[in-house]
Formats: sequence, C-alpha cells, structure tokens
Amino acid sequence: MSEICAVCGLPKELCVCDTIAKEKQKIIIKVIKGKYKDMFLTMVEGIDPKDVKGIAKQLKQSLACGGSFKDGVIELQGDHKKRVKPALEKLGFSPGNIEIVG
Repeated sequence: MSEICAVCGLPKELCVCDTIAKEKQKIIIKVIKGKYKDMFLTMVEGIDPKDVKGIAKQLKQSLACGGSFKDGVIELQGDHKKRVKPALEKLGFSPGNIEIVG
C-alpha cells in the first residue's frame, strides 16, 4: 500500500498539498541597486522557506544568471523583474499572487 498524506488524506502519488501551497503564496519581486555602481539584484520574497532552495536553483537556470538565497529571499544577479514572473508561473505559482514592486 502507498503512503497517505497527513494533510490532505490522499495517497502520496495524488497529493495536491504542494500545488495548493504554491497558489496561496504572495510573492514580491523587486530590484535593488547593489554594492557597486552598475550592479543590480532582483529580490524574490514570499516563497515558502522549505522550497526556496530548489526554486532558486530553477530560476537561476532558466534566467541564466547567478544568485543565492538567504533567510527565505532569493537574490538573482541582474535586473530580471520582467523575466522572473513568467518563470515563476511556469513553476506553478499563481500569476495573481506575484507582484512586481518598483
């Protein structure tokens, strides 16, 4: 027998908890000026801390940039505010819950 999800009560293969969690997250995208003159950082806030490492890796690959994650915030090198929202939508996040600031 397969394992049962403790949250939704469905078998692990049919569990929809991750999808529901992604739809409820309020994500804020903003660009800040970096330490140096011509350096910009795109900050992505509001992603669940347990998922932030994998999502940061996927965003860096799809946007072809460097970056890191600290305290639940993803930092991407460069000004990617117009490209991050479609990339997050492809990862399953709700477009209505993604806000671009500034």
